[in-house]
Amino acid sequence: MAEQIEGLTARIEALDTKIMTAVKADETARRLTSIPGVGPIIAATVRATIQDPAAFRTGRDLAAWIGIMPRANSSGGKERLGGISKRGNKQLRTLLIVGATSILKQARRGVKLPAWVVSLIARRPYKVVAVALANKMARTIWALLVKGGTYQAPATMGRA
Repeated sequence: MAEQIEGLTARIEALDTKIMTAVKADETARRLTSIPGVGPIIAATVRATIQDPAAFRTGRDLAAWIGIMPRANSSGGKERLGGISKRGNKQLRTLLIVGATSILKQARRGVKLPAWVVSLIARRPYKVVAVALANKMARTIWALLVKGGTYQAPATMGRA
């Protein structure tokens, strides 16, 4: 079993190296890694799964396609949002939530966050905030894919 684990570990390291090389060679994937919480694995997954980002009209459409949007149960003018739909690309959704969780963990160590995230942390559970941040990351990814450019951090940053 130890040999199998060592063999698998070596294969994983080789694949990680290939992914890192591919991301460094791809200009779009490099731009995606400028977003906090988006690393080479997420950038490579986005590039592999989203062939034509212009097919999505807005970033909200991309987030809904990934399955990271809250489910709406609205009636009579009263808006009620539930949990995320969990329909769509499970792998990309999971990676985005893991990336968002890493940002929140860094915030516990003193890294500054946008003001909206700080206020959300004060009101909502940790995982709800992580999903909201992952949703925002998906919308930012769409904007960078469609409009180009690199990520610019918001001007107002709050303390976690």
